[in-house]
Amino acid sequence: MPNFVIFKITVLTTIAFLWAWMWTPILYRFLIRYSLVKQIRDEASAPIFFALHKNKAGTPTMGGLLIWMTTFLFALFFYYLSLVLDNQFFVQLNFLTRAQVLLPLGALVASALVGLVDDFLNIKKIGPLGGGLRMRHRFILYTCIALVGAWWFYAKLDWDILHVPFVGDFAVGWWYVPFFMVVIIATAFSVNEIDGLDGLAGGTLLAAFASYGAIAFIEGKYDLATFCGVIIGALLAFLWFNIYPAKFMMGDTGAMSLGVTLGIVAMLTNYALLLPVIGFLFVIEAGSVIVQVVSKKIGTGKMFLSTPYHHHLEARGWKEPTIVMRFWVISGILAVIGLIIVLVERGLY
Repeated sequence: MPNFVIFKITVLTTIAFLWAWMWTPILYRFLIRYSLVKQIRDEASAPIFFALHKNKAGTPTMGGLLIWMTTFLFALFFYYLSLVLDNQFFVQLNFLTRAQVLLPLGALVASALVGLVDDFLNIKKIGPLGGGLRMRHRFILYTCIALVGAWWFYAKLDWDILHVPFVGDFAVGWWYVPFFMVVIIATAFSVNEIDGLDGLAGGTLLAAFASYGAIAFIEGKYDLATFCGVIIGALLAFLWFNIYPAKFMMGDTGAMSLGVTLGIVAMLTNYALLLPVIGFLFVIEAGSVIVQVVSKKIGTGKMFLSTPYHHHLEARGWKEPTIVMRFWVISGILAVIGLIIVLVERGLY
């Protein structure tokens, strides 16, 4: 069985990459044809950001469609293929199961659709502050998605166990619901903050999903590992076209949905407390924004030249590819550290 699972994950990851890579030109032409392009904040409201990124104005966005649509279509295709052909080989290729994949897949699509609407409003400059949903509306919508996920875990899966690495498992009862919601919302908005340079979000997310996919495999959650593999394949295709200079950008439809999904995958493996380790760069990016806002509110002035932190590095003279490559290296190291923690804890070193 493990040998077939390795074959399954490898093959579906590869096919997902090839499929996403092949239909990218169609998506690109669609985005160009309907002028679904990035809007840059004006010079008056964000002078440093404008100076650094004015050349990105007009770059197609909503590139996250490539990732979540590929994942969604693959899950449905192999599920119905197993039903229609009723052959053991194709039955085993199906990875859409209720216990492991239904919730993260549903959350991926739901949050992607919210992000898609937000991207569209931003592009058409519909809404406050130049377009898009208000922050409080986005927060409410993603909170609702997180609440549904928390309810699914607690009521449907009868899950209220929180694992603390090297300490043990703790039944936290209904406290699991708010904990789940905090993890999902924090991860989603943190991932969204890191989506600001060509290839930055895609590369860091790739490392995080690879680490959690490996953890799921170690736990015997093979369908969840396959789900992560398909996302990785689609992410690789996205990165092929997103590295500097990017053909298109991820947009909220990609960043927010993948952040939500990463949080749920972390909860399903019961290693959510490793997220601050594996996703430490997400923490830094979101933390820099919070610190900047608080410092302005209390009157101590700006702590950073620009936020999130990668924009601060740009303002200090770091070249965009340099920042992205170094963040990729760091995210890879953090992903390995997270995986090593799991292996050591489980005595598999």
